[in-house]
Amino acid sequence: MKNYSLKTIVLLLTGTFLFLNCSNTINVNGHLKNEQEYLILEKVIPLPNVSGRIDHIAINIKKHIAYIAALGNNSVEIVDLKKGEVIRSIKNLAEPQGIIYIEESNSFFVANGGSGECDVFNATSFEKSTSLKLAGDADNVSYDTADKKIYVGYGSGGIAIIDATTFKLITEIKLSGHPESFQIDKTAKKIFVNVPDEQQIEVIDLEIKLVTDKWQLTEAKANFPMALDETNHRLFVGCRHSPKLLIIDTQTGKTISSLDIDSDVDDIFYDKNSKQIYLSCGGGYIDILKQKDANNYELVSKISTRSGARTCLLVPELKQLLLSVPSSMKKNAELHVYNIN
Repeated sequence: MKNYSLKTIVLLLTGTFLFLNCSNTINVNGHLKNEQEYLILEKVIPLPNVSGRIDHIAINIKKHIAYIAALGNNSVEIVDLKKGEVIRSIKNLAEPQGIIYIEESNSFFVANGGSGECDVFNATSFEKSTSLKLAGDADNVSYDTADKKIYVGYGSGGIAIIDATTFKLITEIKLSGHPESFQIDKTAKKIFVNVPDEQQIEVIDLEIKLVTDKWQLTEAKANFPMALDETNHRLFVGCRHSPKLLIIDTQTGKTISSLDIDSDVDDIFYDKNSKQIYLSCGGGYIDILKQKDANNYELVSKISTRSGARTCLLVPELKQLLLSVPSSMKKNAELHVYNIN
């Protein structure tokens, strides 16, 4: 075996470390991919005086205004993306989690995990217009623009359906455990719901408002985020233990594929135009996967972020991806705005 001097060994190790940690490239399937081939960091917007965990993001696309549920800060931060600054902070909320913007009424809807309250604010005056209380732990929110209905996951196991015009409760659908991310298949008239406590996906038939199927997950646990490719009948489920992305056939409930991803995934978005899947992982990366066809996928890039930056929003209309970055010991909270290349 060849002998190397101590100096040579140090230089070799240093060079290897720099190569492996280079923020601009990653070795994927033997090929180096440049981060800017997929995402370009356009701006970093400070979120002053925001501490703790940050949850979901909503957007007013026409005005380029983002609404950030700062759960650990008990506030909603309203950000003007063009100006690159916070224009309002709504405080004294109770662990805001899910959030959506409703264009028809120019309002935003906030689900509070700490109280179960669902608050509606006017997006111009920022005054609260109404409130609706659920049983507790109001979490993920989805808005069906066609049916004018808001869906809220809450409590020890339920999906509430709310009229988006009157903000009155229409009905509640019971689940076997607390729901995390869920996706509405408008064509099939179904909702697919992650229920991590039961390690399964529960399928709701919207015609009868009942759970009609339960798909047990065996490949991985802690199934939190989810995205849907309605055209190809594919469900993308992010698991944290061990970190994997499961590709599930929504017509059979069977797992088609399983791919390794980075740790602590919390949001997944599928872009049907580019056939790309974006995963924001609290381990410090945005993973980007390419859909080659309905059954085949590959990791094409990783974007280095910051530990704990696990909540994002894909905005195809603006060709942007927004990433919320919580504060750390040395850095303040921020909103990172990426342009999709």
